Amino acid sequence: MEHTVVRCAEGHVFSTASFPLQHLGAGRIGPGRLLRCPRCARLRHAVPVAATLKR
Repeated sequence: MEHTVVRCAEGHVFSTASFPLQHLGAGRIGPGRLLRCPRCARLRHAVPVAATLKR
């Protein structure tokens, strides 16, 4: 299973085992998804971190 590194609206960076609907075409509404952030334990809007920013 592939892990995706994401950043929540609060700026926390974490990885998730699945990022729902990431393989849809350009017709989707924005790149973000609603995920539970493990740092603040709240549902937050999260977007994938660009490949150049991964450490």
